[in-house]
Amino acid sequence: MLAFILTRMAQAILVMLVVALLAFTMFRFVGDPINQMVGQETTEAEREALRQSLGLNDPVVVQFVRYAGQAATFDFGNSYQFKQPVSGLIGDRAPATLELSLTSALLALLIGVPMGVFTGLYPRRWLSRLFLGGSLVGVSLPTFLIGILLIFIFSVELGWLPSFGRGDVVRLGWWSTGFFTLSGLRSLILPAITLGLFQMTLIMRLVRGEMLEVMRTDFIRFARARGLTDRAIHFGHALKNTLIPVITITGLQLGSIIAFAIITEQVFQWPGMGLLFIQAVANVDIPIMAAYLLLSAFIFVTINLVVDILYAAVDPRIRVGA
Repeated sequence: MLAFILTRMAQAILVMLVVALLAFTMFRFVGDPINQMVGQETTEAEREALRQSLGLNDPVVVQFVRYAGQAATFDFGNSYQFKQPVSGLIGDRAPATLELSLTSALLALLIGVPMGVFTGLYPRRWLSRLFLGGSLVGVSLPTFLIGILLIFIFSVELGWLPSFGRGDVVRLGWWSTGFFTLSGLRSLILPAITLGLFQMTLIMRLVRGEMLEVMRTDFIRFARARGLTDRAIHFGHALKNTLIPVITITGLQLGSIIAFAIITEQVFQWPGMGLLFIQAVANVDIPIMAAYLLLSAFIFVTINLVVDILYAAVDPRIRVGA
């Protein structure tokens, strides 16, 4: 098991080095950083002195090693637009993105898995057909359109929920959360549904397909022949054997929710990392863009590593094969 984990960690480090090279290339060769940091009145001598102080005249290999070392300590330089450390800007907005993403993932799991089990066990019931029909909406409609429709219905027409912002938050040290305020919870509902709807329908359809397949296997027939109850068969045997694909999709979708919550944050003006990235693209703020690329890759690599370890825990054949 230890060798399996070390192998996966080595692969994760290699992936992060490749992503760091891509981020460094964007940081170093997409425009001149000096032009973004100084004004037109700056003399050529001052520009050259600043270039020398930042180490931009060093060999490219030296610059990359220095950039990767600083990124490993979450030092991404200063923002061109805000004139502040990028790590501080991302740290201020990370709680909002994580709060929205984890809430969306939790909703997707708590609703998607039971719906998938029900539609897999009772595929001919009218409620199962209703769930399947509704899942087509979540799969087909783009995220921004779902968000706009929810805003129009629940904010504009009914006036039940706020249409933008995060509401009031409570600070717990460096962390800020809206879970402990009414306006924070009300502001979280629409963005969380918008972000989690696609993942919920995907998990539901995956669990349904796996349940339909497992229920036709020989060991389920043998369990029935032994006289086991339906509850023991459905949840003790059938659902357990759907865990590996569910773990895969859930892990990858959690990473995609965190990394690609950009559209939802833009629609609802949610003050998270995605909205910061959109502002950075509009202002060509390369340090923020490169940092977001690195953090997104780090999230995906970490979640994939956790998923691989859960694989080995659920199915010992995987670590034996490895």
